[in-house]
Amino acid sequence: MNALLESLSRYHPLLPDILSVLLLLTGAVVVYVIGKHVLVAAAHRFAVRTVHTWDDAVIEYKVPNRLAQLLPVAVIYTGVDLLPALEGNAEQLLLQCTTAYMILVVTFALTAFLSAANSIYESQPASRARPLKGFVQLLQLALIIVGALLAIAEVLGRSPWLLLSGFGAMTAVLLLVFKDTILSLVASVQLTAQDLVRVGDWIEVPQFGADGDVIDVELHTVKVQNWDKTITTIPTHRLISDSFKNWRGMSRSGGRRIKRALHIDASSIRFLSAAEIEKFRRFSLLEGYVRDKQQELEAHNAGPAAALDSVNQRRLTNIGTLRAYITNYLQQREDIRQDMTLMVRQLAPEAQGVPVELYCFTATTNWNAYEGIQGDIFDHLLAIVPEFGLTLFQKPAGTDLRSLRQAAVIEQPDAN
Repeated sequence: MNALLESLSRYHPLLPDILSVLLLLTGAVVVYVIGKHVLVAAAHRFAVRTVHTWDDAVIEYKVPNRLAQLLPVAVIYTGVDLLPALEGNAEQLLLQCTTAYMILVVTFALTAFLSAANSIYESQPASRARPLKGFVQLLQLALIIVGALLAIAEVLGRSPWLLLSGFGAMTAVLLLVFKDTILSLVASVQLTAQDLVRVGDWIEVPQFGADGDVIDVELHTVKVQNWDKTITTIPTHRLISDSFKNWRGMSRSGGRRIKRALHIDASSIRFLSAAEIEKFRRFSLLEGYVRDKQQELEAHNAGPAAALDSVNQRRLTNIGTLRAYITNYLQQREDIRQDMTLMVRQLAPEAQGVPVELYCFTATTNWNAYEGIQGDIFDHLLAIVPEFGLTLFQKPAGTDLRSLRQAAVIEQPDAN
C-alpha cells in the first residue's frame, strides 16, 4: 500500500493524500453501515425483551442511530496512523473535520437522549403538575449552540473562547433574534413555578379563540385541542402577558355550576287565592313552606294596620311559592351538591320578563352528566311553572301570530 502511494506521487504530489482520504472515508462508510445495522438491531431486540418503557423511548428518538455515527470517527482516527502517506496539513485538516463531526454527533445524540428522557417523564403522573418540556427544549438549544461553536472552533483551529469573545458585540443582535425564546423561557419558568397551566387542563383564551384541553406545553408554544377537535397554538409568553381562564379549580372541587334563569311573564304574577294555597299544601315539597309561611303571615296580619284594610295585609304570591318549590326541589336531588352554594334568586325585571335564576352545583364535573342533570331540572321546571298560575315569557312566534289572526277573523262577524 505504501509503495502504491509513493508511486502515485510521481504523477501528482496530492494524489497520495487524496487516495488516502478516499480510502479512509470508504472504510468509515462501510463500518458505519454495518455497525449501524448491528447496533440498532441489538438495541431493538433488547427493547422488545424488556418490560420497561424507558428503552422504548430511547429507540423511538433514535439514540442508538446517533451513537452509531461515532463508528466512522473511530475508523478515521485509527486509519490515520495506518496510512503514513497522509501527513502534514492534509492529516491535520482531516483530524480537525473528524473531531468537529464527532462533536456534532455527540451533541445531537445528547439532544435525542434528552427528548427520550422527557418522553419517559411525561408518562409519569407527576408530569401533569410539573411539565418540563420547555426546559428540556431550552437545554437542547443550549447544547446545539455550544456544540456548533466547538465544531467551528475545531475546524478553524481556534480557541472556542476566542469565538465567544466576538459575540459580545453581537449581543443586541442575539437579543433581537432570540427575543421570542427569551420571553418564552421566562414565561415557562413562571407557568411552571406558579402552576398556571398543566397538560390536561381545560383553558379558555378568547384572544386566540382557544377553548379546550391543553395537550402540550413547549418552550415556545402551548397547544390547545378545542372541543371541535381543532388545534390552537398559543405563544407561551402570551399566557403570562394576557389573561386566560383555567377550569382546573372546577374539576378539583367536584362540582360544576348551574347558573340559568327562567323568565316569567310579569303580567302573570299575582297573589294566591285560598283555594290555591290549599292545593299547594298537597305538594310534598311545599307542605312545610306553606304551613310556616301561613303562620308568619297570620301573625303579621293580626296587627291593627292589617285589620283596617286588606291592602295592608301580607299574602302569598305565586312567584314566591315557585321559588320555594325550586329550592326544595334542588335540595332533595342527590345529584346536586348541598355543601356548595345553592339558591334560587329573583333578578331585576327586564324586557324579557322577571328572571328567576337557579344557582347551584352538580355533584359531577363530567360534561355529559352535567348537561343531563341540567336538562332534567329544567325539563321539570318548565312543565311545573303553569301549576303556579305563571307563564314563561317568550317572543311571539309564527304560531302565536297565526292564532291571533284566526281569533280576529272569528270575532269579525260578531262585530258586524
